[in-house]
Amino acid sequence: MLGWFQALMPKEERFFDLFARHSAIVLAGAEALEGLLQGGDKIEHYCRVIFEREAEADEITRETLTAVRRTFITPFDRTDIQDLVSSMDDAIDQMNKTAKIIMLYEVKSFDPQMQQMAAMAPVAAGLMQQAMPLLANIGKNGAELHRITEQIIAIEEKSDQLHDAGRKALFVANRNGNAMNFIIGGEIYDHLEKVVDRFEDVANEISALVTDHL
Repeated sequence: MLGWFQALMPKEERFFDLFARHSAIVLAGAEALEGLLQGGDKIEHYCRVIFEREAEADEITRETLTAVRRTFITPFDRTDIQDLVSSMDDAIDQMNKTAKIIMLYEVKSFDPQMQQMAAMAPVAAGLMQQAMPLLANIGKNGAELHRITEQIIAIEEKSDQLHDAGRKALFVANRNGNAMNFIIGGEIYDHLEKVVDRFEDVANEISALVTDHL
């Protein structure tokens, strides 16, 4: 009787598959963001890619939250699952906002610091993707997960430095010129910084899971 009951129960492994699928979409969005900040005639293409990936990520987030409600036994605390997938979703949501701002202001070229910040997004997303399957066995993979989260946090710190240097250079270039260029550029810098900040949030959620399960 017990075996029959367990066979009917939703499998907890579904969450690790959902995490993996979501992280792959976030990585694809981050790669598109890097391409977008290269400027040129493919800006609209990369914006569409980001918009599409953001919609796909939202669907997986909804699927995950529904699974949390319907699954009798979850691999770790329900709130932790919700917080992790929400933080991952926040990352691609911020990419979506960045792309919308670029489309709104019809920006066609970008500062080197902006491009460097955008290039950090797929690196952080790739690390996040590496972490997802490791969550299936936190006890065994705790040290590796810790290493990954430290790398993501280091990327965020470098992004902060680029943000500050870029805004300073933007100010110097425009203090006697077009104030609108400074305002628009500053907004793009802030959005790019928030993209990488969201990856740090994911790293913090992973770190909390490791701490709770070791």
